Amino acid sequence: MQKLKDSKIAIIGLGYVGLPLAVEFSKKYSTVGFDINKSRVNELNHGSDSTLEVDGKSLKSALDNGLTLSNNLESINSSNVFIVTVPTPIDKDKAPDLKPLQKASEMLGAVLKKGDTIIYESTTYPGCTEEFCVPILETSSQLKYNEDFYCGYSPERINPGDKKNTLTKIIKVTSGSNPKTASFVDSLYDSIIEAGTHLAPSMAVAEASKAIENAQRDVNISFINELSLIFDRLNIDTREVLDAASTKWNFLNYTPGLVGGHCIGVDPYYLAHKAQSAGYEPQVILSGRRVNDAMGIHVASTFIKLLVSKNLPIKKSKALILGITFKENCPDIRNTRVIDIVDELIQYNVQVDVYDPCADFHKVKKELKIELIETYKLSDYSGVIIAVAHTEFHALNLKSSYQQVIFDLKGIYPKSHVDKRL
Repeated sequence: MQKLKDSKIAIIGLGYVGLPLAVEFSKKYSTVGFDINKSRVNELNHGSDSTLEVDGKSLKSALDNGLTLSNNLESINSSNVFIVTVPTPIDKDKAPDLKPLQKASEMLGAVLKKGDTIIYESTTYPGCTEEFCVPILETSSQLKYNEDFYCGYSPERINPGDKKNTLTKIIKVTSGSNPKTASFVDSLYDSIIEAGTHLAPSMAVAEASKAIENAQRDVNISFINELSLIFDRLNIDTREVLDAASTKWNFLNYTPGLVGGHCIGVDPYYLAHKAQSAGYEPQVILSGRRVNDAMGIHVASTFIKLLVSKNLPIKKSKALILGITFKENCPDIRNTRVIDIVDELIQYNVQVDVYDPCADFHKVKKELKIELIETYKLSDYSGVIIAVAHTEFHALNLKSSYQQVIFDLKGIYPKSHVDKRL
């Protein structure tokens, strides 16, 4: 294993996680960012990041100071530290889809040399690195684990769109395949992370820590969503209940809503998968997932009931949904659950228009099969659903009337201005 100062780093995957890593590491080490998506690499080499995680000035500075971004595998041949940041989605049956990890590991096996270190950041289940990735690396490289090459695991903690809790400001959990590797991995990240690092005793512990971070948040939100379902039947405003309850010092003030994105709506299934393989059927984790996954259908059915309550027609009525991304002020549409509302309303023969000032028009059309509208007139719609709390939507002059339903999922308007808040 090389000394820290001799590290030549290759970042595999240049998305929300990989690009900020590449930029930061390039300030101290020879760094190459690799991605199989040629158009993504071209975009970045022209100084533009469509994810908005790295501003143009910082990206240009990194490129000018030696950061190389490429879709050519030969560009990483001389690297001795490989950091894998590929996605870890779920399949149609909500089981872990490890194909991106598999392909990345096979690819790295082809360039692996004696003494190299591979660090995985992709969120997965406890034990995945050693049980799934390492055998692929050994087979592809014909090298022996912990003798010829070494592994580490350091879970990503990127929060898309968050300009305060950025990469260097968040404590980084680190781990390695043996004590010496663990120390090296920890020192490597510590050299760029201002907040410091936490060295976990094993890669499995580090993997588990990431899995429970998101599962915990998912379960907490599912509890509040279930309360919202209960209070809806009791004709009680959930947010007024939360305002009252949050006056206690130790109350966890979560709010109801759609749970999407690349982490919270996905990672609990990885933990559940591992639990099931160990002979335990998780109760709390999966029940929380069921509640959260059903919220889009609940929103759509509630919207229909609101139309009926005002004697507004359902069939061929027009509904405007404001926001398609999975969170506010962010272009990220991965696993957005707003699509559930759209699909369900269409089943009621409602004409649905979707507007989002942050989402990429072409990406939404390609991945979600939705054609975003560019402009809208509020008076043209029987109902409006505020699905995402983009800053632009806070300034709208929205107020419910007998001719129109206003359903505010994010609680950004006063109760008196809307027909319903989630």
